Amino acid sequence: MALPPSKLPKPPRFLDQVRQTARLRRYSRRTQDAYVSWVRRFILFHDKRHPNEMGAPEVIAFLSHLALEGNVASRTQNQALSALLFLYARVLDRPLEDLDEFERAPVRPRLPVVLSRDEVRRLLAVLEPRNRLPLTVLYGGGLRLLECLRLRVKDLDFDRHQIMVREGKGDKDRATTLPKLCETPLREHLANVQRLHQSDLDIGRGEAPLPHALRRKYPSAGRDWAWQYVFPATRLGRDPQTGLQHRHHLHETVLQRSIRKGGQKAEIPKRVTCHALRHSFATHLLEDGVDIRSVQRLLGHRDVRTTMIYTHVLDRGPMGLMSPADRL
Repeated sequence: MALPPSKLPKPPRFLDQVRQTARLRRYSRRTQDAYVSWVRRFILFHDKRHPNEMGAPEVIAFLSHLALEGNVASRTQNQALSALLFLYARVLDRPLEDLDEFERAPVRPRLPVVLSRDEVRRLLAVLEPRNRLPLTVLYGGGLRLLECLRLRVKDLDFDRHQIMVREGKGDKDRATTLPKLCETPLREHLANVQRLHQSDLDIGRGEAPLPHALRRKYPSAGRDWAWQYVFPATRLGRDPQTGLQHRHHLHETVLQRSIRKGGQKAEIPKRVTCHALRHSFATHLLEDGVDIRSVQRLLGHRDVRTTMIYTHVLDRGPMGLMSPADRL
């Protein structure tokens, strides 16, 4: 018997369709958010017209507006273009073919901000004790911020002195270094985290969020110690997708604020960010004579040319060269 129209499930809203398509293609949550945001801005720019009623001319007009009126960076404009290409090719099944007159804005290479070893030492010394450990791990392993915060207990290998990064940028796994400096503080920290986990279990909580469909495959795995976050949040939170209460990982803004304040307190005249520690890790390894291919693997770069940017900021000057003025 057919259901009455009032009982039929409502089709998902258009922006929800965009997100669902991105999820089906295993795009990261941040990429999903960015693409949905750009599609929304595109629709609003054209007075809420449906994208099915528009095409390449409207896309070009929107991208030109971003560059001329919004004065956005070339990477931002290219991200918007990628979102709209995805919209028409994957969601609407109408690949855009008339974009010949539009050229992607060229991305100009920028040299990374690198802290000297003394600046890293001063920075770590003035950080709040609770934030010093994750930022030391981040610097010592050359991790991205979320790669550090998403570490699970099972990802730390103290015997091999290595960290396993799971589903890093580009959905790739890799191994990087676990600093011996951090091993004793990490063991003490994990003992405290384990006590916190046990207290969560005692009140019927203590289930960590699991990636993909692992919770259906292994229903009890989320309560296992190995799956808990190394740097957990101070409070339980509700997962918007499952509705379950979890102890998620520490929020990234906690470390971002901490390192910004630390840079000011240490009087470092540079833009001190979490990613600057990753840049410093790579540069300091090259200064120590580590070959560039090894640094590429530790950082998880797809192309060695990305890693070569650090040869321009060694402590011996650009490309590691000495100025002729120093020989006078």
